[in-house]
Amino acid sequence: MTIDVLLADDQALIRAGLRSLIDSEPGLAVVGEAADGGEAVGLARSLRPAVVLMDIRMPGVDGLAATSAICGDPELAGTKVVVLTTFGHDEYVLAALRAGASGFLGKNTAPVELLAAIRAVAAGDSLLLPERTRRLVEESVRRVPEPQAGPVGLDALTPREREVLALIGRGLSNDEIAERLVLSPLTAKTHVSRILAKLAARDRAQLVITAYESGLLRPGRPQDG
Repeated sequence: MTIDVLLADDQALIRAGLRSLIDSEPGLAVVGEAADGGEAVGLARSLRPAVVLMDIRMPGVDGLAATSAICGDPELAGTKVVVLTTFGHDEYVLAALRAGASGFLGKNTAPVELLAAIRAVAAGDSLLLPERTRRLVEESVRRVPEPQAGPVGLDALTPREREVLALIGRGLSNDEIAERLVLSPLTAKTHVSRILAKLAARDRAQLVITAYESGLLRPGRPQDG
């Protein structure tokens, strides 16, 4: 089964390079290109791609607004957005993750890593580059003086689910969570699924943000060994 990909970037040269790379990979195909966010939303709704590679900084409707529109559309629940950015220089990445983006990649990412990321996100493995994501969230929380409003349903989590959420926030995979808490991998996966449902979160990327903005984890707090 072919994974359909939509490209959204205002630079034609970047789109051409991405198309050449993706179309040369078996099982992947670029089904459309957008030069701005508004066009990206329209194409996403008509083409229903599995993955959208979304540049944030575009004229007109930017990638943040486009990500929010795509991820907030119930009819596009099967479409995942990956933000393309330059690490450390895009203050909008966290907002895109809040809006539902499944992760982010640097524009200097190695081709093999980009292709692997597309496959991973299409398969539902949402949190790309967890260590960088965690650092990004920590830095953002430090910069925001006022407390963030906690997500609806956080109080519904059991003590064990809060433990699992904290470990997700630290970037641990299901297998690593199972090992840390001495659980079976299936039990760990079940806990994660229940947390996603209770918090109405789209994916693990949003759970990382929740872990910090709810106060469950705090920037700079030493990580448990």
